[in-house]
Amino acid sequence: MRALAALCLVLLLPVLTGCSGLSRGSLDAARLAVFGAKLEITPEQVAANPYAQMLVQGDDFEALMVLGNDDAGRSAWYSPDRRIVFLRDGLVAGTAGLPQDARDIRLVGDSPFSRLATLQSTAPTLRRYDWMPGYRHGAMVEGELRRIGLEQVEILGSTHTLVRFDEVLHGAGVDATNRYWVEPQTGFIRKSRQLVAPGHSVDLVQLKPYRPGGTR
Repeated sequence: MRALAALCLVLLLPVLTGCSGLSRGSLDAARLAVFGAKLEITPEQVAANPYAQMLVQGDDFEALMVLGNDDAGRSAWYSPDRRIVFLRDGLVAGTAGLPQDARDIRLVGDSPFSRLATLQSTAPTLRRYDWMPGYRHGAMVEGELRRIGLEQVEILGSTHTLVRFDEVLHGAGVDATNRYWVEPQTGFIRKSRQLVAPGHSVDLVQLKPYRPGGTR
């Protein structure tokens, strides 16, 4: 598996350096990414990697992605098989290398995600999506975010008590539900399932969380 990942990384590095201007540290992080049809990731493996790490599962892949860089709050996470997931405050802000990509995803207006630690009921959301291929730019999708309650979630063999939120989405050909499992005290999104494009979602689990200005 690691040999295959290394081979794919040889193909990936020119793409990453050409399109995103990665630093040397970011390239070192990308070299530690892993992907495959089904990964068996251990706490020891995660602890041995010095970079923030996130497990990402899509329609046809599973990848242990590493944090490459943070551009003014828009963090970029890389796998060695030419896939990139961009996050902003734990929300998917774009993707590259997926069968259906969101070049950009932005919340419009008030963001209830900034107050997940205190949100007790429901709140409206509005997003603007730019999808590729097809050059579908400016697709507006409305949502309703609802607090469901506490759930026990296992991550790397440890059980975490997290608050689940469901966000029902409609508009621009979208009929989907995003789900978030959030740390009660901080509002940090530890696990989620988020829409990328109509009919395509990704599951994200923060294994070694990246907390700008905070602690792990």
